[in-house]
Amino acid sequence: MANHQLDLVRVDRERWLKQYYFIRAAFSVAWVVAALAAGASSAAIAGALLVLYPAWDAAANFVDASRSGGLNQNRTQALNVIVSLVTTIAVLIALQTSMNAVLGVFGTWAIMSGLLQLGTAIRRWKSFGAQWAMVLSGGQSALAGGFFVFQATTPMSPTIATVTGYAAVGAVYFLVSAVWLAVSEWRQHRRAQLG
Repeated sequence: MANHQLDLVRVDRERWLKQYYFIRAAFSVAWVVAALAAGASSAAIAGALLVLYPAWDAAANFVDASRSGGLNQNRTQALNVIVSLVTTIAVLIALQTSMNAVLGVFGTWAIMSGLLQLGTAIRRWKSFGAQWAMVLSGGQSALAGGFFVFQATTPMSPTIATVTGYAAVGAVYFLVSAVWLAVSEWRQHRRAQLG
């Protein structure tokens, strides 16, 4: 009986993760489209989008951790919520200085949130599928962040377009994870029907 209840909890959490990854992918795609369509021509829209991105990450991590056993059981995500909220405020402040400062803040955030995402994926690896994509995503985020920090120190003036590739790659990783979990769920359902 206890094992059956644990299986139901695991299945419920895996379904949630599938939905969560689809939602994260959809948001990232919408953000990239908005950044390319409107952000390039309006500094105000670009600024709002740059503030929105880490704020969304904080909210998404909070909801995922809450749905996955709470913040106490998901400390990497709890830290990610704090890091992303601090980054949201830091981006607001950096926007008053320069886009180089914004890119430096974004890069620092990408490093920290990427490493925390990597930690979350490693912790989930034994229990849930598709975590290999989240491990790659977290690692690549940290590397991209390092590149952003370096770019921020150069004389060139970055734009929101500098960050769109990062967001687009994140969308791909979330989509791959969501599809992977959907296919796994379909296979398990087929096996149950046939078996």
